[in-house]
Amino acid sequence: MPAPSCPLCNSPDTHLYHSDAKRDYTQCRQCLLVYVACSQHLSPSQEKAIYDLHQNTIDDPGYIEFLSRLAKPLLRKLPNNSVGLDYGCGPGPALAELFKARGHRINVYDPFYADFPEHLQRTYDFIVCTEVVEHFRTPKREFDTLFRLLKPGGWLGIMTKLVIDAEAFAKWHYKNDQTHIAFFSRPTFHWLAAHYHCQIEFIGNDAIILQRNPDPYNN
Repeated sequence: MPAPSCPLCNSPDTHLYHSDAKRDYTQCRQCLLVYVACSQHLSPSQEKAIYDLHQNTIDDPGYIEFLSRLAKPLLRKLPNNSVGLDYGCGPGPALAELFKARGHRINVYDPFYADFPEHLQRTYDFIVCTEVVEHFRTPKREFDTLFRLLKPGGWLGIMTKLVIDAEAFAKWHYKNDQTHIAFFSRPTFHWLAAHYHCQIEFIGNDAIILQRNPDPYNN
C-alpha cells in the first residue's frame, strides 16, 4: 500500500511506483519524490554497518574525480574565504579537504561519523551533500534544516543519481542499495527550488546546484 503522505511535501496523493522482492517504492504525484516507507527502512545500526564498508578517501584519485563533478563548478561560484558545511560527510570527509585546499573554511557534520550539533547552530555561505539526500529518512525535516543553515544568496551543492522514468527505475541498480530510501528527479528538484526560493542548475547527470535567493520573497 502507498504510504499515507509524502515525506517531502506532505501530499497524500501518492501511488505505488514499483515493487520488488525486498521493498515497495511509492511516488508522490505532487513533488514526484519516489520513496521507501519507513516500515521498510533499515535500523540505524544496520545502516551504519553498510556505511562502515565504504572506503572513500582523499587518497583515492577515482573518488576525488567523482567529487570534482560537483566541487569544480561550485568552487567557481564561491567568493574567496567562504564558510561552508559538508553535511553527511561520512567517515572520510574528502570533499571538505578539496574546499580547504582552495582557501575556504568548512565544517563537517554526519549523524554517524561527525555528530557535532554545534555545527548546526550557525549559518553558511555554502553547503555540500554528496551521495547523502538519497539516505534521508525525513526529507522535509532535512531540507528545512539545510535551508535554515544556508545564508540568503548561499549555495547548496548536491550529488545524487536521478530518477528518469518507471521503466528505467525497475532496472536501476541505485535503488537496490538498502540504505537508499529517497529518490529524486529533475521535477522533484524543481519543486524544491520553488518551495525554498532558489535558483537551480543541473551539472551533468548527478550534480545539482541551488542558490538561495538573497530576497526570500523574490522568486
